Amino acid sequence: MSRIIATIDALSEFAGRLAAWAFAAVGFFITYEVFMRHVFIRPTIWVDEVSRITQIWAAYLAAALALKHREMIVIDVAFRKEGTLARRVVETFGLLVILAFCAVTVRYGLQIWWASTVRGHTTDTYLALPKWFTQASIWVGFGLLGLQALAEIVRIWRPGGDAGVDAGTDAPGTPGAEGAP
Repeated sequence: MSRIIATIDALSEFAGRLAAWAFAAVGFFITYEVFMRHVFIRPTIWVDEVSRITQIWAAYLAAALALKHREMIVIDVAFRKEGTLARRVVETFGLLVILAFCAVTVRYGLQIWWASTVRGHTTDTYLALPKWFTQASIWVGFGLLGLQALAEIVRIWRPGGDAGVDAGTDAPGTPGAEGAP
């Protein structure tokens, strides 16, 4: 089981790093476009669409890494103390909601992706890129997020394990870090 969790964690880390590089590339693309448009008065035909598609992929790929490091929004007013049964139950419930949403999104995302692939749909732009490429980001990203949610559930209930420990959720010196209920 530990190897599976480690593999899921590695996939999330890889996807997150890929997303970071993709966001950096978008910044480069847009800078290039501004330079070409305002200095040479020769706007490009590809930057807008390629930047949008890259941003979509990057956002979906980054979600699993955000969950792994517990960087998603968490409200812990009532359940601050790690390792308690109440906190484990609440965190598990939240992760199960994420997992259910991912399952539905992957299911319908695959159906839409397959229909676009079979029918050969393309974007309504000059580049006419295949729509399946953009639509694949949905089921790939949510599939990774769902796998990471499963890994976090296992991590929560593993003896001696708590999902918040890896991410350092309560840094020393933060309110509620010591002795909070």
